[in-house]
Amino acid sequence: MTSDGTAPEAPARAGEPTAEAGPPPSGTPGPGVDERPRRRWGELVLALATTALGAYVLVAAGSITVPGSTNTLGPRAFPYLVGGMLVAAGVVLTVLILSGRAGEEEGGEDVDPTVRTDWLTVVLLVVTLVVHVFAINVVGWPFAAALLFAGAAVILGARPWWRAALVGLVLGLVIQVIFGGLLGLSLPAGPLLEGVPFLRG
Repeated sequence: MTSDGTAPEAPARAGEPTAEAGPPPSGTPGPGVDERPRRRWGELVLALATTALGAYVLVAAGSITVPGSTNTLGPRAFPYLVGGMLVAAGVVLTVLILSGRAGEEEGGEDVDPTVRTDWLTVVLLVVTLVVHVFAINVVGWPFAAALLFAGAAVILGARPWWRAALVGLVLGLVIQVIFGGLLGLSLPAGPLLEGVPFLRG
């Protein structure tokens, strides 16, 4: 007992936390901090753009001319599949973002969540995609695919450019052989490859 009649405080054991008041632990919002999830407008724009792109693909697929023979998979099947998947993914992402259930920010060492979006890179990628769409009927699918792949890769930092173009051309030719030559889909081979049987040129 102390002189004032109160019992002395027991000394803290080793390893036990003390009862001293201190700052809240890291990651715990202090008083007055808004705990509502922050709406990420960049993610919302991307989700809406994905939905709109899927809707456009579905509408454009309906205008594809279907050959008289129905023995093979029709040319509308693949665009319908891609468009439907884009619309579904865009709608799901939009609902999740609006409800506050967005993805967690990446905690990797090479990611800085405070860096703003590089809109110049986004615009260049969109321009590359638009050029690819219009180039399909001019130079053919394989070369348009090479342009799309090489353009996107170089914009994102791939070097040297000719290696990206070569990989894109190989991918375009493989897709042309599988979907145009084997499945009979309407993929224009282009004037340079016109008449090649296994490409359906």
